[in-house]
Amino acid sequence: MRAALLGALLACAAACGGGSTPAGQSPAGPSPTAASTRVLVVTHTDGFHHSSIPVAETTIEQLGRTSGLYATSFCRTADEVRRMLTASALASVDAVVFANTTGNLGVPDLPAFLDWVASGRGFVGIHSALDTYRDARIYLDMVGNEFDTHGDQAEVEAVVESAAHPAVAHLGARYRVFDEIYRFVRNNRAAVTPLLTLDRFPRDGLPRAGEPADLPLAWVKAHGAGRVFYTALGHREELWRDPVYQQHVLGGIRAVLGR
Repeated sequence: MRAALLGALLACAAACGGGSTPAGQSPAGPSPTAASTRVLVVTHTDGFHHSSIPVAETTIEQLGRTSGLYATSFCRTADEVRRMLTASALASVDAVVFANTTGNLGVPDLPAFLDWVASGRGFVGIHSALDTYRDARIYLDMVGNEFDTHGDQAEVEAVVESAAHPAVAHLGARYRVFDEIYRFVRNNRAAVTPLLTLDRFPRDGLPRAGEPADLPLAWVKAHGAGRVFYTALGHREELWRDPVYQQHVLGGIRAVLGR
């Protein structure tokens, strides 16, 4: 009788998964997808250092963990840039995120890094990623534009284009957002797939405020066989804490990973 009862209990435990995870909690450790897909987040700066960088790091890591899409590692210092942004170190990395980087980062071989992207990897540039390597045409061409200036922080109503793209599919026809709004050297519509644009100049204290315009704000493009996503949004800490913006970032990362 005892043997039969013990056998029934063991069978029940096996069928129920052993009960190792408390109700309402996720199993510990990354999912198989996250464990096999690696995203390197670069936040080193050689210029202005955004106070939102710690929030950006936490947010990107949490988005990968909760979605099960990727596992995150970080590159924060000049020494880490020299060590981690080489062809050999990037061999097991699927995508790199430049999150509010600035200036000349000291990548040991910038053309080789761009070749790594072109080989079929992903690149995500957030906000001041286009205030990075401003003297390196090959980098600016890879990202898709060149930073010009910005005014005061302002509320804008962005036009959502390519509405099926995962970075903007949740936004509806227009996206109202308050942030530091970059202006770029050129309208790049013909060279990229626009995701967010402005149809009026922002009321940011610069000339032409409120006038009709066609200004890029977020886009995707190819770089060889690689995939690039850039968003000009991401200056403010409060924006990084906003679930709507977080979905924008996650959708961009998802796109460059080909997921």
